[in-house]
Amino acid sequence: MTGAGHQGRLASICRHPIKAHGRESLASVRLLAGQAMPWDRHWAVAHDLSKFDPAAPAWTACASFQRGARTPALMAIRAVFDEASGVMELSHPARPLLRFRPDDEGEALIDWLLPISPAERFRPVALVKAPGVAMTDSDYPTLSVKNLASNAAVATHLGQEISPDRWRGNLWLEGFEPFAEFDWIGRQLRIGETVLEIRERIGRCKATTADPETGEVNADTLGALRALVGAQDFGVYAVVSKGGEIRPGDKVEVV
Repeated sequence: MTGAGHQGRLASICRHPIKAHGRESLASVRLLAGQAMPWDRHWAVAHDLSKFDPAAPAWTACASFQRGARTPALMAIRAVFDEASGVMELSHPARPLLRFRPDDEGEALIDWLLPISPAERFRPVALVKAPGVAMTDSDYPTLSVKNLASNAAVATHLGQEISPDRWRGNLWLEGFEPFAEFDWIGRQLRIGETVLEIRERIGRCKATTADPETGEVNADTLGALRALVGAQDFGVYAVVSKGGEIRPGDKVEVV
């Protein structure tokens, strides 16, 4: 794995307004130092065994929320969020289109999710948020950085198409060697006018085994990662140290 000092390109930007419940591609985004991507993991869906405390909302580990590892059907949700109106639109191959306001109509989402969710333990009960806190899988504000060449390596190993959407990344890069990103820990990534500090690898879960078009499990992604890199890791967490606007096509440099 190589890549320090190499240059590539920002291929795409993606956010997930409701943690594990829909992905959305962006034409550009303005990042702020020390913060997660705006509106990424802004909300989460608490299940009936959740430890999230609505009376004292704060960052809570992912085990307290409905997610694709337990409910693979969630992986097929697509999202469109209008920041100006506050309206969210969700689509899924097995559900009718849903348009609602997350801050006022969370019950509509729960009703929409019930037919594709567990019927007993871990059933969804509430749409929640913690003001000023993104419900990232890390306990500090991060963006997830992914490498398209690494995804291609997994696809080649498995002998089947693997959509990048399986990995729920924020920033997708191209022009680097497969898994070069693992060598960037402790280094900085310059994208356009922004600077990110690469902190750690991202451990992956069973959610990645589900097809993001159908929500059905159809690929041993975790086995492929163990074979390719010796661990169930894919992508890296980054912290924004210098903010600014970025867009697909921007030059990416490891410094």
